[in-house]
Amino acid sequence: MNVLLVALGAAVGAPLRFLVDKHMVSRWLRTSTPPALPWGTFTVNILGSFVLGLLTGVTDRTTTLLVGVGFCGAFTTYSTFAAETTALAGSGHRGKALLNVVLNLGAGLLAAVLGAVLA
Repeated sequence: MNVLLVALGAAVGAPLRFLVDKHMVSRWLRTSTPPALPWGTFTVNILGSFVLGLLTGVTDRTTTLLVGVGFCGAFTTYSTFAAETTALAGSGHRGKALLNVVLNLGAGLLAAVLGAVLA
């Protein structure tokens, strides 16, 4: 049953990440060239951190598995963050790569704390 809860949450989180990252944020930015920073990945990671922060007050295992592990695990993406940051640095944009790290980690922590405070 636990695996099914995680899978159900992930089945919602992964496509939602794709829609937010590649469609909503990209359309909002409306750029013909790649943006200065990977804002789609930043957006999903900050939203996911906030949701996980909200879950700090939840002790129900079902909710934690469904939303925390399943949904947030599939919605957020450390691997894409790492790959995009590495690509920025590798293409000579080391300052942008560093800014991406600082923004993702700093804003992610703040979002998680805000979620926990609101919980």
